[in-house]
Amino acid sequence: MSPKATLGNDREGSRSRPTLGIDTEELASCVSCGLCLPHCPTFRVTGEEWASPRGRISAMREVQDNGAAVDAAFLSSMDSCVQCRGCEPACPSGVPFGSMMEATQAELARRRRFDWRRWGFRVLGHSWLLNLMSRMLAVAQRLRLVPSKRLGLPPIPLAQGRLRATGDDVWLFTGCVMDAWQRSTHAAVKRVVEAAGAGVALPGTGAGCCGALSLHAGLEDHARSLAVRTMKALEGSAPILVDSAGCGAALKEYGKHLGTPEAAAFSERVLDVNEWLAAQADRLPAGGERGQDITVAVHDPCHLRHVQRAHQPVADVLSRYATVVALDDEGLCCGAGGAYAAMQPDLAASIRDRKLEAIKRSGADIVVSANPGCTIHLANAGVTVRHPLEIVDEAIDHDG
Repeated sequence: MSPKATLGNDREGSRSRPTLGIDTEELASCVSCGLCLPHCPTFRVTGEEWASPRGRISAMREVQDNGAAVDAAFLSSMDSCVQCRGCEPACPSGVPFGSMMEATQAELARRRRFDWRRWGFRVLGHSWLLNLMSRMLAVAQRLRLVPSKRLGLPPIPLAQGRLRATGDDVWLFTGCVMDAWQRSTHAAVKRVVEAAGAGVALPGTGAGCCGALSLHAGLEDHARSLAVRTMKALEGSAPILVDSAGCGAALKEYGKHLGTPEAAAFSERVLDVNEWLAAQADRLPAGGERGQDITVAVHDPCHLRHVQRAHQPVADVLSRYATVVALDDEGLCCGAGGAYAAMQPDLAASIRDRKLEAIKRSGADIVVSANPGCTIHLANAGVTVRHPLEIVDEAIDHDG
């Protein structure tokens, strides 16, 4: 889009004020105190007001309340947001920045004449198509036809073992990209949950995608349709365990996004798998020989720390099997942000550089993160990074 480009109103030539559909009280709740600034990754790397939560809210007000144009500067400000929501816990006024950003992105998606994400993200809800395309991508990688490093892609497996249900005590949500590219992580998580004495049920193809990426891109209707499908595929009352922080955050907010009692009840059943395991700590088996011999630094995914507010159980569970050290950056974003690293590669890399400095200071042998996007983004910078429950799975004495 050129620097002078704008997105028009819903009706071409309309003189009516554009609206972003943000709740008026929410928009007015920001008092511009600036306490959010140190917690915003894009502000930290740019130092620019337009790249801060305060600056973005100010721009939203200008558009919604004063009829300012939705121009290139506005689009750049909104699209450069990682949507990490690190500003929310820091805000003394409780400004719901995530909701405001989602409303803004939804309006921008309606105004855009063409957005490849509208079509690209539809693949995520069809597991057979995603798996087929993933296998094709895996072949292309091996033939060196794909610039994987430049695109931020991990090594895609050509084939993966099938997961099999072992009971109905808990559901394990498997999702889309993670199941296609990192199913071995699901297998490790499943073994740890079973080691705690639970039988694991697996969803069918209806729960092929939680809708998080579509929601962040403003594709509300698609996100809602995926949410409805997921709820139908995970019926009953059993806890729903999630090993991807971004997916877990989305599932926990179905009640808010769908606004139905059924969705609210569904969200109440959702737990990050580490939350569930921390409550079952006494049932977990002891570690084997490996145990405390490795030092592990925990990177908290933003949607686990800031949205779910459930990052502590990761360290609680992992510390039984390894020496855990915390990073000294107060949980600052790594820059992955779902599709953000692909859409904003320069900003994502700059944000990641600050995380890499914190990792180096930690002196850890391995970094863990309970989110696939974070593990891929950090691994692309040469970091040895794993899902925390992969470490637990390898340390557990499964035969004991």
